[in-house]
Amino acid sequence: TAMWRALAAGVAPARALLRTPPARRAASLAVTPAAGPADERVETRVTGLSPGQPVTLRAVAADEQGRLFQSCAHYQADSRGELHLGTDASHGGDYTGVEPMGLFWSLAPAAMEKPYQRLLPSSTGAMKVELLVHQGHSPPGAIPGPVVAKAEVQRLFTAPGVRRIRLKEGVVRGSLFLPPGDGPFPGVIDMYGDEGGLIEFRSSLLATHGFAALSLPYFDFEDLPRVMKELKLEYFEDATRFLQRHPKVKGPGVGVIGTGKGAELALSMITFLPEVVAAVSISGCSSNTVADLHYGEITLPGLCFDMNKVSVSDSGVFDIFEALDDPTNPANSASVIPIEKAEGHILLVVGEDDRMWKSSVYAELAIQRLRQHGKENFELLSYPGAGHRIDPPSTPFSQVAMDRILGVPVLGGGESKAHAHAQEHSWGKIKEFLHLHLG
Repeated sequence: TAMWRALAAGVAPARALLRTPPARRAASLAVTPAAGPADERVETRVTGLSPGQPVTLRAVAADEQGRLFQSCAHYQADSRGELHLGTDASHGGDYTGVEPMGLFWSLAPAAMEKPYQRLLPSSTGAMKVELLVHQGHSPPGAIPGPVVAKAEVQRLFTAPGVRRIRLKEGVVRGSLFLPPGDGPFPGVIDMYGDEGGLIEFRSSLLATHGFAALSLPYFDFEDLPRVMKELKLEYFEDATRFLQRHPKVKGPGVGVIGTGKGAELALSMITFLPEVVAAVSISGCSSNTVADLHYGEITLPGLCFDMNKVSVSDSGVFDIFEALDDPTNPANSASVIPIEKAEGHILLVVGEDDRMWKSSVYAELAIQRLRQHGKENFELLSYPGAGHRIDPPSTPFSQVAMDRILGVPVLGGGESKAHAHAQEHSWGKIKEFLHLHLG
């Protein structure tokens, strides 16, 4: 009996061993840096999965109004049960292929939110993005599987030490962002398009990269005119002189960067204001549009939009691609910006699938005009598959966005992956261009 007892004692633990599954280490998600500049890449790794395990990675963020945005992508763990977004491809979801920042640039309004909202970052804080790893593959909009790991990442639009100074200088309004340190720094004026108001996130990123950047609104902000009826270039001249004379700004000239209507104003500034020595025009027109532009005795009439040439899709999306008056029509010659007068350097950035208007054509018209006058003071960055609003890297792409003035969804064009790549490439080139020509 003693022998049987000894045998039984040995068998029991052996049986217990057979019943207990091997301990699985918990999955973990690491994002580095956990807090870093919003225009720089993060590295995302998942460990502790089963070899070949299918998972859905999701990103969730909220804007300043509390609206939710999310994105998802399908991955499969490698033979070690690991994933690295820098080398592993997504097989489905909101994008496919190897896209280290895909979860960020594909963020879109969540199913319960109104469609066509744009995730506009706040310059002053950080954009918090939660990344989650779910079991199995769940399509966009579906209820995902159980969460196996998560992490939070902060995208900073203002580096530590950058100062933001709200401006009331004569008639000029806006925010001046100064990098840390004594300077002096190259000065840049930053303007957006016809949505109006004060948009600061690009200026704060420029300050993070060593520029003294003035975010300049020109209507629908504080005591500026509510609507863009007519514009005086003297307002932009005052802003230019304020920046040029600032003790923290390196002279002798300053730069300007603009998108849409802001791009066209940038071209007018480098044409008429000798203090402006470098201009970046993103998706701009080579003629003055919408509002008449006055400068002393000179007036450039604004090209108009013909609402009869606007088409509306079944889903209610407005396509205004054909609506702007033709700048090549001799009747519109007074609106053309005489860009050949510009002594400084010009960088033209366009998306070849811009559906807001024909920015590729307008860039070619500007180049033709410069060349006819023997000028070669320009560079062109033209991106196949990119849409209208080419922002700093990883800014979420929206093919259709709600127009703040019209209050309707307008087609901006572009394909998400091509547009994201255009944002990343052009941002590097824009910073190089401004550093080169502003010293």
